[in-house]
Amino acid sequence: MTKRRKKERAPDPTPSRRDIPFVKGGVIVVSVVLAAVLVVVAIRIPSPVSAPRTAAGPPAVPAYVPAEKWVGRAYALDILFHRVYTPCWEGAYGAIGDAHLFAVTNDSALFRFYAVSHPLAEMCRQTWIDDQAWVCLAEMYWWRFTGKTHVEWAADAVRRYAEARESGALSHIEGFWSWYNFPPGTAREQVFTNSNMNQMATVACWLHEVTHDQKYLDDALLVWNGDDTAPGVEKTYYRGNGRWVGKAGLAAFGNPLPWMGAGYCSIAAALYRETGDAKYRTIAAATAKRVMNPSNGWVDPADYYQVRMDGGGAFTHFLLDAYQIAPDELQDLPGKVEKSLDYVWTNAHGKAAVVLHRESDHGIRNGWNGKGGEDGYRVGEVGTVHAQGEAVRAFGVYAYVLNRVVPRAAGVPR
Repeated sequence: MTKRRKKERAPDPTPSRRDIPFVKGGVIVVSVVLAAVLVVVAIRIPSPVSAPRTAAGPPAVPAYVPAEKWVGRAYALDILFHRVYTPCWEGAYGAIGDAHLFAVTNDSALFRFYAVSHPLAEMCRQTWIDDQAWVCLAEMYWWRFTGKTHVEWAADAVRRYAEARESGALSHIEGFWSWYNFPPGTAREQVFTNSNMNQMATVACWLHEVTHDQKYLDDALLVWNGDDTAPGVEKTYYRGNGRWVGKAGLAAFGNPLPWMGAGYCSIAAALYRETGDAKYRTIAAATAKRVMNPSNGWVDPADYYQVRMDGGGAFTHFLLDAYQIAPDELQDLPGKVEKSLDYVWTNAHGKAAVVLHRESDHGIRNGWNGKGGEDGYRVGEVGTVHAQGEAVRAFGVYAYVLNRVVPRAAGVPR
């Protein structure tokens, strides 16, 4: 992640007034109720009987023992992640990785963690827009990988999206359409947009898939293409051939495009899946190619980790989203990602000046440059919920791509 916050918030089931930018009287209540009804009607699948809630105690070590190396590494990271788990955006990162692990293993222990002892729908609400987007994405991945039968996850994503939409956080206050961390005009921390916030456009594509309601796809297209009122992010930031250009400076409040715009790979991939328009596939593939070309200065020429940025879990996922819609154009991408993850796992092949992988408990550092010094949010932390959530996301998504997508792209049935 690239946030810069004054302090880390302790998990609290009751948001403080500072954490409620989205209240607009009864409008949200009505919208939320209608949205939940919409999901159940649109999917036309009865909600399964929920497993009984149990008192949440220390999570058990997963009983599943993986044989494949990368699945095994992801599981090793998972044990610590489940111990330090908190129910907000950092937890959502790991939940995304765990959903991909579940898709490979069908391990019921992973399912129970998010369906029974730590329900996704009870994760933090009414915080930054990208916090809500990460939670929604975790819910949608679990919805898909559990057979699209858990309507409660889809319904909660609809509710969260409605809250954000009704707040006015989808705006063109800066002269182009974008999602903002807080609704413009609120007396909050600085309101800004970047590719983190616009993951709500990715969520909108998922909700279009779930409900078939055109309004969600229209929102996502508005962010990307704009309208007669204002342009979208493509015209504002994209310069062609995978090159995205925003403000110079540090990420978050300075630079609106961390990771050289790699975040737009996921949005473009989602738009391609929902529209079939080859433009989005072309941009996603070109962006991934440019970012992962060492001559452009973003990744190490030998091991392909980010030289000067945190957020390795999100970064890895963005690139692999591009690969999944354009495997022919990005045939070398999984190999590059594997090198970056192996670099972290081996502590820069035993040469790291900072701890990347703490072998005693498989804690992972938030920043993945073996020399340190990256830009970002608490880059030096090792094994915290943020750092571990990033790692579980990266290793989990990669294990899924390696074991399910790469063989399929090669014509090998799995």
